[in-house]
Amino acid sequence: MGIVFDIQKCSVHDGPGIRTTVFLKGCNIRCLWCHNPESFKISPQISFDCKTCTGCGRCITICPNEVHQIISGNHQLHPDACTGCNQCVSGCPTHSLKVFGQEMSTFDIIKEVEKDLKYYYSSGGGVTFSGGEPTLQPDFLYQLLKECKKREIHTCLETNGIIPLSYLKKIEPYVDLYLLDYKATGSDKHKELTGNNGQDVLQTIEYLNRHQRKIILRCPIIQGLNDSSKHFAAIRSLKRRYNNIIQVEIMPYHALGKHKWDSLGLDYQLKNLCDTLPSQKQQWESEIS
Repeated sequence: MGIVFDIQKCSVHDGPGIRTTVFLKGCNIRCLWCHNPESFKISPQISFDCKTCTGCGRCITICPNEVHQIISGNHQLHPDACTGCNQCVSGCPTHSLKVFGQEMSTFDIIKEVEKDLKYYYSSGGGVTFSGGEPTLQPDFLYQLLKECKKREIHTCLETNGIIPLSYLKKIEPYVDLYLLDYKATGSDKHKELTGNNGQDVLQTIEYLNRHQRKIILRCPIIQGLNDSSKHFAAIRSLKRRYNNIIQVEIMPYHALGKHKWDSLGLDYQLKNLCDTLPSQKQQWESEIS
């Protein structure tokens, strides 16, 4: 059993071909720009949409744990007090409350994945396991990967690369392609932006190169934070040094995840940052070519 917060069908941006992307909860870093903050905790999380709330107060009367308060007409959420009983979610007349994350079995997910086998086979697609950081549910991910390979389904693992080598070795036979994030250059900068020094990322790249496991290097570029000549030079160097890096993708900043931070009661530090312009993305791509 594991905790999943989304399953996206017909995905075309998470590896080759047409894919099903399975999002596992839990993450071991905290990127300032994260567009999936609902993945931070492995346990289910409650969210609140203030735009649809009418302030009726029904959630306050239903909730046994004082997760909700209305102060000066404003609905305030205290997510740390939530035990996931879902009473307020089912009782909300405007559907302003939602729980991210549900327990699912390996069988449940594989059954869902198998519905689109013909699309995988015809397009060269398959299944991508994403998050959060999917390796934080190690036994669950391992079983999912094994079941996919039994069915000859192409597998991708989207990861931040902060993985124990012992576990990397365990899952290696069952992963066809790694979508590996390279977020910052230098341990101080990586820690500033993610809360982790990032040394394990380079170790993971080195290991996968020795074992000739294919990598698409995904580089989230955030204007004003990591769009430096030093970072672009490091990306070029990695691309030249490791022949198992088959592609480098620039992942431009967008603010689509901001409302999720708000709905989860989290403070979003980049609230004034605008989406990346197409011209900026083109410039960055030329920097790494």
